Amino acid sequence: MAVYCKRNHSEYPDALIREAQGLALLRSGLEAVDPLSRIRVPEVFHVDDSELQMEAIEAGPSSDATLAMLGEGLARLHQAPQPFYGLDSNNYIGLSQQINGRFERWGHFFVKHRLGYQVRLIRNDALRQEFQAILDSSAAILEGWLDARCEQPSLLHGDLWSGNALFDGEAPWLIDPAVYFGDREADVAMTEMFGGFGAAFYRAYDDVWPRSADYPLKREIYNLYHYLNHYNLFGGGYLSGCRRGFGVLADIR
Repeated sequence: MAVYCKRNHSEYPDALIREAQGLALLRSGLEAVDPLSRIRVPEVFHVDDSELQMEAIEAGPSSDATLAMLGEGLARLHQAPQPFYGLDSNNYIGLSQQINGRFERWGHFFVKHRLGYQVRLIRNDALRQEFQAILDSSAAILEGWLDARCEQPSLLHGDLWSGNALFDGEAPWLIDPAVYFGDREADVAMTEMFGGFGAAFYRAYDDVWPRSADYPLKREIYNLYHYLNHYNLFGGGYLSGCRRGFGVLADIR
């Protein structure tokens, strides 16, 4: 079996250890709901502060069949209820720290530890104050709105854009997770941020667990977290996405 070695180039010494833990959690969650393992997760052979050694993937193009496998398998993973929102330990999403903890209410967790945390990281004082004011004025209503529209805590990949789903001709693979327990539609929302996964993926997902009537609005709210993270990491190209998301927050009633 070929081995892929990933080096730790981040400022966080435990980044690869947390990634390995996320891969293990995804693998065990998928195996519990789908013994056929139609979605695969690379096996980890060794991990320490500097290096992660894991199963290599011979990636190629996706097909309608493998996209459907991914959609169905993800929905089945999401159907398994989890005990709380958040995660026992902090982890990372890309190059950013992701703050977790155990919470009973989804809305409070998401507003505080996803949106609020990223707003506090904004270096531009005027912009940070602008976004913080919107978040402060909408937090109570937004938390209640999200609580009322989240069916259960589900295990989420957490960073599910197209670059983190690979295909080997037979099956889909998931890599680079930023796992936590949350609203399953946060995972689906991120798949649409950078072009989407193709119609076969969404049909298969909805056949198992249809997205809610509120999904289009939830997508804008949940993807605001990722736009903020990308803005903080990469700069102004993501600012318009942030402003669009905060415009949605201001209109929540």
